[in-house]
Amino acid sequence: MAVSTHNSALDLGGEFTLTAGTRDISTIMNLPGDVHHALLAADLIPDPYFGENEKEVMWVNETAWSVERRFTAAATDIDGYLTLTLAEVDCIATIFLNGEEIARTDNSFVRNDIDVTGKVKAGENTLRIDFDIAPDVAKARADAHPFPIPFTKNYQTNGLKGIHMNFIRKAACHAGWDWGICLMPIGVYGTMSLRKSRLARQESVQVDQAHGQNSVELSIKTRLFAFAQGEVELEHNIDGQVITDKVVVQQGDNVVTHNVTIENPKIWWPAGQGEQPLYDLVTNLEGEVTNRKIGLRQLDWVVEKDEIDHTFKCRINGRDITMMGANWIPADAIPSRVTPAVIRDLLKSAKAANMNMLRIWGGGQYEPDWFYDLCDELGILIWHDFMFACMSYPSDRTFLKSVETEITQQVHRLSHHASIALWCGDNEVIGSLDWYPETKADKERYIANYDRLNSMLHRIVEDEDPARRFWPSSPSLGYMDFSDGWHSDTRGDLHYWDVWHSAKSFEAYRTVNPRFASEFGFQSFTSMNVVETFALEKDRNPSSPVMENHQRNAGGNARILETMTRYFRFPRDFEQMVFLSQIQQGLAIKTAIEYWRSTKPRCMGTLYWQINDIWPVASWSSLDYGGQWKLMHYMARRFFLPVNVVAVPQITEVQTNTRGTPVEGQLPDQIALRAINDTGKPVSIALEVTAVKVTGGSRVVFSGNSAVGPDAAITVADIPFADLAEDEFLYFVWRDAQGNILGENDYFPKPYKAYELVGAEIRAEWSDRDGKAVLTLEADKPAFFTTATVDAPGYFSDNAITLLPGRPVELSFIPRHGHSVSSSDLAGSLKVQHLAETF
Repeated sequence: MAVSTHNSALDLGGEFTLTAGTRDISTIMNLPGDVHHALLAADLIPDPYFGENEKEVMWVNETAWSVERRFTAAATDIDGYLTLTLAEVDCIATIFLNGEEIARTDNSFVRNDIDVTGKVKAGENTLRIDFDIAPDVAKARADAHPFPIPFTKNYQTNGLKGIHMNFIRKAACHAGWDWGICLMPIGVYGTMSLRKSRLARQESVQVDQAHGQNSVELSIKTRLFAFAQGEVELEHNIDGQVITDKVVVQQGDNVVTHNVTIENPKIWWPAGQGEQPLYDLVTNLEGEVTNRKIGLRQLDWVVEKDEIDHTFKCRINGRDITMMGANWIPADAIPSRVTPAVIRDLLKSAKAANMNMLRIWGGGQYEPDWFYDLCDELGILIWHDFMFACMSYPSDRTFLKSVETEITQQVHRLSHHASIALWCGDNEVIGSLDWYPETKADKERYIANYDRLNSMLHRIVEDEDPARRFWPSSPSLGYMDFSDGWHSDTRGDLHYWDVWHSAKSFEAYRTVNPRFASEFGFQSFTSMNVVETFALEKDRNPSSPVMENHQRNAGGNARILETMTRYFRFPRDFEQMVFLSQIQQGLAIKTAIEYWRSTKPRCMGTLYWQINDIWPVASWSSLDYGGQWKLMHYMARRFFLPVNVVAVPQITEVQTNTRGTPVEGQLPDQIALRAINDTGKPVSIALEVTAVKVTGGSRVVFSGNSAVGPDAAITVADIPFADLAEDEFLYFVWRDAQGNILGENDYFPKPYKAYELVGAEIRAEWSDRDGKAVLTLEADKPAFFTTATVDAPGYFSDNAITLLPGRPVELSFIPRHGHSVSSSDLAGSLKVQHLAETF
């Protein structure tokens, strides 16, 4: 039967008038959007990202704002039950329709469905939203709470005041973080529509999967809200099959389930493991049509006892697959700048670096629908924190009721996505009980307080999305375990920050053996061309106020420079310092991930902190603000290769200091070369290892073939350190059975500063091939971390590479944002750098 078309929607987004009662401001604001973006467009505030302008715009979030627009409704728009839907109202607001208060909102993560039947007129209507001053509301709630709940002070850097973000529901990092600017944006970012229903409206559509031998049975669960008792027509269309039904509904919430079987299904795999076929599911409720793309896959988290303690691994379509990726934060501190094009660019860069998982961090936000659609399309799995991070939260009935609505809505909205792999309760909240004087002094109270919230989150996931695992926290040792998950590496997930926060050596990464490393990182300065967007030439010094303002982690710039002196000779100028900081950042994370991957199947996941930036800043990211690749992202493309060979130094007797910490700078007895195969098929590799003098000249120290089973890691060669001369390092290449190069890697047993590096002349030559610009680089002496850059947005097929004499390397340029370029477009801006030039 054909579904009738009684239901419709009127888009209420568009041009609003923005005013501030306490200031003489009236300007245009486009919604969905945010106040800062509107003020920038009207030239009423300076660029918050430039210099120290952050302090100049703080008044914006300390001001009460109103937005208002008129809209016209035809008689046919309102001849039914009416719902005003406002999603992601940020965040404390009062809604007026034609002068009448119709709702108050206080959770930016909630979709507000407001019954406005009989309140909209045929003709002109007025919609107004008054925003309260969120920091003031947060402080008042904190002051009124019966016991103190401390909040994270990350955003108090540079004298900015702290905000009780645990008492309001918006992205915690809006108030700043140790990589983020404090703007506290205001606005509406989601759906703004007037929905007309004959009798009922759609609330959500969830799809559960039961996989058989050659079929998948789908259970399609549709939630409807009915304004009155009656009958509605509902239709689902998927894979050429149409389900139509006349459904009797009762007033209020209704759940309707239909089953459909997909024969000979096309199975969805994460990136690098197979294809990502998607089935279109079209749901039609009397003209209210929604579209979803469904990927058919089985996904389980295997947490079971083993000879070490307990496993923690992701099993997909029957295979235990290593998760490789990074942590994700909001793409911009100014929400209006986050568009599908921006997100697609960032996610494509994740896939290009061989990532198959991102962790959406709990101090950020639930992303728009199209974010998850893109992840489904690209094969990027999502470890999804709920939005709680680094501090305790209230557990009173009002707060819990709001959160219950939030989590239930978000699970209903997102659970059909193949990309959603895990629901995680929070980021570091249980660990934060050891950070604050109040929580340390009365830990039992705060654990009980935590459990009220965390247990509710667990219950909602079990009730609303039972096919997915709920993980209590990151890091965590497991269900109802409130012990310290930060330092135990035998089960659960691990956050390892000793290298950055405790200034330990990169080698310290090899002293821990996580089952799943979900957070660890090392900072660098943002790239030089990005620095130029916020710092004048006079400010380009790591100790200048501007550069320190663009470093939000206390002592961060000093940590970067201190580490530099451990491994490198001090750079000759600021630009070389920036370049060198990115080399060492990549080396730090390379050290961790290569070692942890080599311990497979013990370690089955590495997600470094972090892939992206929210503004231009010194941070742990591998992509600059705006999506440009830093050197670590190129290294990630290599250390996340599915078939890889890595060097693992072996020290027979590890020397420790009085604290039991390994003494830095110990030389290995031998170097194990470990082959890693993260594919589902056995591979045969031919490995050649050469010892290369830093001045040139090489000799083969190993050559052989090895069979590596599916999803395995094995040692294929042991090179005695004593066989290497003082000025030699290892360089190794592995090929497939047809002789094609699968990858190249190197290993320096001593810090780079210990070698007498020589200057190298690098010849660069451009050509065009198969529609791509190709750069050929050739050096007369070994050149380390050779990096090519051009002005055009894009990245090379490889970079930060080791060039050896007589071995020219071809680098293809891949444009970003869908642009096309030729070699002639790029040649004029080419710049080539390498390590020996830095000092």
